[in-house]
Amino acid sequence: MPTSAPTDLFAKARDHERLQQLAAAREHDLLPFFRLTDGEPGPLVRMEGVERITLGSNNYLGLTRDPRVKAGARAALDDYGTALTGSRFMNGTTPLHVELEREIAEWMGTDDALVYTTGYQANVGVLGALLGPTDTVIVDSGDHASILDGIAMSRAKVRPFRHNRLDKLEQMLGRAAADGGGVLVVVDGVFSMEGDVGDLPRIAELCRAHGARLMVDEAHGVGVLGARGAGACELFGIEDEVDLRMGTFSKSIASCGGFIAGTAEVIDYLRIQSRSFMFTAAAVPAATGAALAAIRVIRSPDGPALLTRLLDNAAYLERGLIELGFQVVAAGAGPDGSPVVTPIVPVVVGDDWQAVVLWKALYDAGVYTNVALYPAVPRGGALLRTSVMATHERQHLDRALAAFDRARASTAQT
Repeated sequence: MPTSAPTDLFAKARDHERLQQLAAAREHDLLPFFRLTDGEPGPLVRMEGVERITLGSNNYLGLTRDPRVKAGARAALDDYGTALTGSRFMNGTTPLHVELEREIAEWMGTDDALVYTTGYQANVGVLGALLGPTDTVIVDSGDHASILDGIAMSRAKVRPFRHNRLDKLEQMLGRAAADGGGVLVVVDGVFSMEGDVGDLPRIAELCRAHGARLMVDEAHGVGVLGARGAGACELFGIEDEVDLRMGTFSKSIASCGGFIAGTAEVIDYLRIQSRSFMFTAAAVPAATGAALAAIRVIRSPDGPALLTRLLDNAAYLERGLIELGFQVVAAGAGPDGSPVVTPIVPVVVGDDWQAVVLWKALYDAGVYTNVALYPAVPRGGALLRTSVMATHERQHLDRALAAFDRARASTAQT
């Protein structure tokens, strides 16, 4: 009896919805991804042989070039070598890890903290360990992909709500009451693409009213918001009302890795149950040493000035773009009702192709930005994600604004 030919698993690689766009982008040198960085990251960086103003980095405080952070990485390299060649669970834990976790817990004001090799693994590992098929997790539609992947691993019931629509969150909390099992709400402190913040005090209030736990992803909040740079939860004064706070080292903390901070019993449970912690190699020692040094810089007397300069630069760039007529996403309101400023200043373009063309015009003019296309943003919501550093000078931002003005004029004629 004849059998049908087997389906070629790789067929999707030859016939996906982006194939024609990718071919056209490559043909015209419009591909905005995987561009080569030739030099050390900073407010200015050599990319593909040309010095460009960097408005597309998460190096918010500019600490990757700080001599104290470099010294921390160098000392760890000298003391522990290039790699630990084992998981934290086995031979991959050093005194540096213990010191770093203690420093984070003190900074966050929590009982304890646990360090992961990447921020992605922190979210995946925490959610995969804490949630199970009988539990419900409620997420903002703008939450980071690592949150969604951790939930998928847990097989928990998912109840999403539209971005920052807290009336929808309240509906989901009401429905979750009938699901049985535990309920966890997970939101970003600062959303990675739009740079906006949610009404965290109201979210915490709703969680309390419905008996749900709350986890806040502070990847883009730590080292950015709050008087001591502890994140959006500190800014809104709700640190004691949040059960778990996640953060990364690959943004303001000038390294690579992630952490979860919370109660001692939960952190201790994660040490022996979190698969992405147990079954992956510990970060290279230099990354751990750099992270520890960077946090100490942020917590030092030099920290507040860095935070102030960062947000002043963001406000300056945002005002300049608005004055030029660009549509910029507002970050939201703070605890006193005044506008919040974050380092992420997104310029809404709308159409994917137009966003790429504008990106290329800026790139050719010596300004590097990020492009966010579907599915990173909703369909028809393509944007240029610009971000600033504390180490940007006003002359850098003025040159970038002039380039935006010229790029819009040139792309309008094409």
